[in-house]
Amino acid sequence: MSTLSDKIAVVVGGHGGIGGAIAERFATEGATVYATSRRAEEGGVELGAGRLYPRRVDASDLTALVAFFEEVASEAGRVDVLVVNAGISEYATLADISEDHFDRTFDLNVRALLFAAKAATAIMPDGGSIVLVGSIADAIGTKGYGVYGATKAAVRSFARTWANELASRNIRVNVVAPGPTDTAMMAAASDEVRETLTKLIPLGRMGRADEIASAALFLASDQSSYITGVELPVDGGMAQV
Repeated sequence: MSTLSDKIAVVVGGHGGIGGAIAERFATEGATVYATSRRAEEGGVELGAGRLYPRRVDASDLTALVAFFEEVASEAGRVDVLVVNAGISEYATLADISEDHFDRTFDLNVRALLFAAKAATAIMPDGGSIVLVGSIADAIGTKGYGVYGATKAAVRSFARTWANELASRNIRVNVVAPGPTDTAMMAAASDEVRETLTKLIPLGRMGRADEIASAALFLASDQSSYITGVELPVDGGMAQV
């Protein structure tokens, strides 16, 4: 039997990169997956034992986000697994941070995550699982990414609180925290930036999106049935040693 057989999963920010890898992996493992993105092509495709349904949703638009969860409730009746991956990372030092930069980053990385969790848990049966995509940036001071790091620290804090609040329903809440990962976003960085980051990673390379997806699958599935409230770094040791 596949790891997520008969599960209904939602991946907010599930197109391309880490989110896309998670959505595809969950479907391959037997889940019916609804994956949101501002760029998604609507439709459906069979993957392994499951099925993937892309949905075009701007997660920062709370009206659209709530409507999406109402649609999932109508079609599937419930959400067993929620992954929230939607987020942005933009460079700005303290001297250059603007209100727009702050609001845009917190709106997507924190506000949307909170209300996605609220909407999902309203239709999540006991025993469900929530996986929040954080970052090792919540624990290290990366120059120019103070706002981004603060949003990921908020994600970590929410996981602790919600793990307590939802424990009576046996709903587990955990964070997967990637380090530098070789996605299209990272590919757009200069060779100098990529080389500098790679030198900081004990394993000597960036992570792959499928490696983050494997960690998310572990936290989402019954394989981690006695784990809640944790942050699992997937960073090649960058922030660990």
